Parts: sequence; C-alpha cells; structure tokens
Amino acid sequence: MSNETTENFLRVMSEFEWPEPRPIIYRLYYNDDGSPKCYTMDDLPGKYIQVDLETYINHTWNVCVEDEKLRILPILKKANKLVPSHKDGIACHPGDICVVTNANQDHIKWNMTTYEVN
Repeated sequence: MSNETTENFLRVMSEFEWPEPRPIIYRLYYNDDGSPKCYTMDDLPGKYIQVDLETYINHTWNVCVEDEKLRILPILKKANKLVPSHKDGIACHPGDICVVTNANQDHIKWNMTTYEVN
C-alpha cells in the first residue's frame, strides 16, 4: 500500500463513529416454580435474573429463584438402585435383567430402592 492509501485509511477510521459496546449481562432464565431453565447472555422472552460471571461459568443446576434471588439447594445424597425382591417388582429373565418376562415363566423380580450415598 502506498502512503496515501494508508493515510486515507487512517483518516476514515479516525472519523468513523464507533457504536458503544453493549454491556455483557449474564442471565439465568427460570420457570414459574423457580427452577432453572437456561443460562445465557442472549435476551430471550421470559423471566430471568442477572448472575455473576462465576455463577454463569459454573452453570449450577442445584439452584432455584425465590423473590428474584438465587438460592443454592442442598445436594441430595441419595441414589436409586434396582434390587431383587421376593414380593413385588418387575419380573425379569434370570440371566438378563433387561428382558421382561411374565410371572408364569422362570423369573427374578426386581424393585427400585432409594439409599443414602456417603
């Protein structure tokens, strides 16, 4: 590029009116019951609260919104597990729990139980 072209370019760039940058807003959109819907920086329809950068980066889902404030919910230390049952449950093939059988065939009944996780 010649010096004249460079000077013209710099003159035009210095005279250009740059738009003001839009502020960055980190949002947590939530449902009517306060449960989180999505974290985004986009302006979407619906209810949202503004969150800090750390909360936005973590995308924590064990939260709820109450009175337009973020409340962290305790992490439940429970899990579900299928266990053999003699009384009730789903009748399954003795060699493969994925195969459901009827109660007249050879089977093992399985039931869902909840237990504490340490």
